[in-house]
Amino acid sequence: MRTATLGPAQRAEALARMAERELDVLVVGGGVVGAGTALDAATRGLDTGLVEARDWSSGTSSRSSKLIHGGLRYLEMLDFALVREALKERGLLLERLAPHLVKPVPFLYPLTHKGWERWYAGSGVALYDGMSVSSGHGRGLPVHRHLSHKRALRVAPCLKKDALVGALQYYDAQVDDARFVMNLVRTAALYGAEAANRARVVGFLREGERVVGARVQDVEAGGEYEVRARQVVNATGVWTDDTQALIGERGQFHVRASKGIHLVVPKDRIHSTTGLILRTEKSVLFVIPWGRHWIVGTTDTDWDLDKAHPAASSADIDYLLEHVNSVLATPLTRDDVEGVYAGLRPLLAGESDATSKLSREHTVAHPVPGVVVVAGGKYTTYRVMAKDAVDEAVHALDQRVAECVTEDTPLVGAEGYKAMWNARAQTAARTGLHVVRVEHLLNRYGALADELLDLIVTDPALGEPLAAADDYLRAEIVYACTHEGARHLDDVLTRTRISIETFDRGTRSARECAELMAPVLGWDADQIDREVQHYEKRVEAERESQRQPDDLTADAARLGAPDIVPL
Repeated sequence: MRTATLGPAQRAEALARMAERELDVLVVGGGVVGAGTALDAATRGLDTGLVEARDWSSGTSSRSSKLIHGGLRYLEMLDFALVREALKERGLLLERLAPHLVKPVPFLYPLTHKGWERWYAGSGVALYDGMSVSSGHGRGLPVHRHLSHKRALRVAPCLKKDALVGALQYYDAQVDDARFVMNLVRTAALYGAEAANRARVVGFLREGERVVGARVQDVEAGGEYEVRARQVVNATGVWTDDTQALIGERGQFHVRASKGIHLVVPKDRIHSTTGLILRTEKSVLFVIPWGRHWIVGTTDTDWDLDKAHPAASSADIDYLLEHVNSVLATPLTRDDVEGVYAGLRPLLAGESDATSKLSREHTVAHPVPGVVVVAGGKYTTYRVMAKDAVDEAVHALDQRVAECVTEDTPLVGAEGYKAMWNARAQTAARTGLHVVRVEHLLNRYGALADELLDLIVTDPALGEPLAAADDYLRAEIVYACTHEGARHLDDVLTRTRISIETFDRGTRSARECAELMAPVLGWDADQIDREVQHYEKRVEAERESQRQPDDLTADAARLGAPDIVPL
């Protein structure tokens, strides 16, 4: 099985190679849409580059609800086309493209009214299942079922007895969003794309009215590269308008940011065998199974402050706790919250002031010659967005280009995953790891788990768990640097989810991780100290922001930590 490695040497080589020639397509933005666009372009035979200002998926694409879903509530809005499209993509990801990363997850929808609500909600869920099956890619998920009051409480004993009269249970899918993007980037690189993170676009190259490339700053090593390209794709999400401003063009549409926050609590705080979906006055609230944890979210509020580090305020946390506690027999408290994270959805602006009513559809435009902009959309439909963006870019290329093939292109780690899963007991016996550890690696890396096992064979100490975050092996920290382009301690603790899955928010693991990263990245003792101190300041700034009453004060507190690790 071929793979692409994105270590320090490969990053430097990618930047140099991008500057040596004219690319067909340069993609700006390393979130799910940008990475998907680079994969689409590369698999059509186009000479492709991908740059990201910070770490891969460090914005919206690592701070989602971690769901791959059709959007059940959009049926109520009669947006059948969006739901049908998303359900097809959900099926493709589960069955073909990323079965190692995308998994089925059950949800319970409590009914609070007798009679009419069961008919109304049941009809919607039945239509949802029917549309999934009719897409040709939905047969892998169980169909919904109706539950009595007694049966619902047996499935979810955490619920108050008077919080429901019965329930519906249906299935969607979930994903580790950051790992998924990492696999997209590596798959794009496998098919020839040049990819570099910590590479910021600071301006665009022009010949008359036409954009012919970008000026790219190496945030790590310094220096600036001129990367020429026949077409540039702006896939920067909530930064779309800022990127367009570098060209001197506002563009044909406006992207607004909607903040969604999530709480992470330990598994034992909510006694349930299923996730929950609850209605609120503004939107819906999910309680999502997440390994040894639950994710509770989300909010949906306008955000016009710092985009790089959206802050969760005390009011946001109280909102989620209040709504989830309205149905829980044993309420959650602040002390139960292990982690908090906030993300920004890029929404196409409409006439409504309520972000929950702005469009989740995407759009593609060609505002100036040489530039394609793609914005809006949902995580689940990233592949369709990428296809549309590359289709638009291809129109401006004076050559015949192959059709999109990403519907039939599995991500790295998918090929061989099911066979390796079936042989996990033998792998455990061969390596000396517990079978639970092998399963963990397979569900995070798929067939690429062999590369981590090779590291452990070379250095058995890497097969040990981290002292203060024992869900993760020491090998995963090294692998993030050698194979996946991690450049800083912050990258690793965020990607592994240690930053939100431990009550200390990763501070107790910081030094151990930094010392594992140091040999790969060439850090001395002083740089290790700087990395640890930078991370500790970030965590303290986040904690302080979460004690503030509103967005303005929370944003000011979060900005109290520096953005760049000093070298």
